[in-house]
Amino acid sequence: MKHFSQSSASKLAGCHRDLQTLFNHIILERDCSIICGFRDEDAQNKAFSEGNSQKKWPDSKHNTQPSLAVDVAPYEVTGIDWGKLQSAEFAGYVAATADQLLRIGSISHRIRRGIDWDCDFDVDDTKFWDACHFEIMPNG
Repeated sequence: MKHFSQSSASKLAGCHRDLQTLFNHIILERDCSIICGFRDEDAQNKAFSEGNSQKKWPDSKHNTQPSLAVDVAPYEVTGIDWGKLQSAEFAGYVAATADQLLRIGSISHRIRRGIDWDCDFDVDDTKFWDACHFEIMPNG
């Protein structure tokens, strides 16, 4: 049975309960690694300056406690797969699982993917491709 490493589990533990529930379901079927949950000021500003985030501290959903965002990458035998096709397929799998968990009441928020920021199901209009990013959407 697949399970998170101690490092991944620790990062996920700092995230919103819905993200924990979602990715604890995902890991049962798909091997993945939690790259980042909460980011402190230095980590957030570094992610911004390196072009890995569009937000400076404290404006990212990674900057709340618990974190309202998590970065998760599919894990293959050769390591983390950063390829666009594989990460997009993984993001779609996560989205479908999140929708199912929302429908049955296991989570209470919709989840936005970093490949479809405007949630229009068109990834071709995405200007900032962040396939490993998943975040809590406000209810409403």
